[in-house]
Amino acid sequence: MPLTEDLLGTDADGGKNPEYCSYCYKDGAFTSECTMEEMADLCAQFVDHFNANTGQHLTRGQYKDGLLQYFPTLKRWKQTD
Repeated sequence: MPLTEDLLGTDADGGKNPEYCSYCYKDGAFTSECTMEEMADLCAQFVDHFNANTGQHLTRGQYKDGLLQYFPTLKRWKQTD
């Protein structure tokens, strides 16, 4: 999801948080507790919207696979040693 100004999540003080979208992060907390797999399932239902905006023709499975490769790079799920 592109993190445009109108889609940014908010910190506890109400300020915009540039790392998360408003669907995932609000008032300084995640809006739901879920695993990467669950989040990929949720996001994969929007593959048609993604395809329409990018000109790609991914299947739901291909899109989910891509998300599962990308999500570990995000702060929420990044593994630290």
